[in-house]
Amino acid sequence: MPRLLVLRPEPGASATAERARACGLDVVVMPLFEVERVGWESPGPTEFDGVLLTSANAIRHAGEGLETLRGLKAYAVGEATADAARDAGFDIAATGDAGVERLLGSIEADLKLLHLCGEDRVGHDARQTITPLVIYRSKAVEAPDLSSAKGGIALIHSPRAARRLAELIYDRSSIIIAAISDAAANAAGDGWMQVAVADQPSDEALLALATSLCNKPDPE
Repeated sequence: MPRLLVLRPEPGASATAERARACGLDVVVMPLFEVERVGWESPGPTEFDGVLLTSANAIRHAGEGLETLRGLKAYAVGEATADAARDAGFDIAATGDAGVERLLGSIEADLKLLHLCGEDRVGHDARQTITPLVIYRSKAVEAPDLSSAKGGIALIHSPRAARRLAELIYDRSSIIIAAISDAAANAAGDGWMQVAVADQPSDEALLALATSLCNKPDPE
């Protein structure tokens, strides 16, 4: 069975690894980034109808400034993000399980949303008015020992992780990429043994894809 390489930052890496091991997969955790807080000031709630949350990292690293925004409804991508927001005292107005675009397409068009986000943010063609506020950044760590990557399946949770892995791996011919989205797959570039994309942009769908790849019979 191929080894599964979990490259996302902690604590997500350990959560993904735990789920993967529960599926009987051989897992190696080697984060390419670490998440750190960015200093920020709350604009207050009066200008906004809600907060947009696309990662639980925004809640984990927000600090005391989050207190001023708790009266706003939260629009969250993914159950893990929604759970983190609930634990932080937010009421959840909507949760999307198929990416931020699908979530934004399902809610009112005239909302003014404060997006608590990471520094490496992707813009969205949304009907709502979205104001980004950077809460955290993902900082590349010193290159890990990727010798175990040969013959493995690399879980790619973001375009940035794909680009970083491509920078670090010269001989890609024996490595399979399992990407969370088309954007992440495209960012990985060419030369890999195989590139496959999850049917939904979620950790659960990505692990389902990885499981199917791990259990795929070797060609005769």
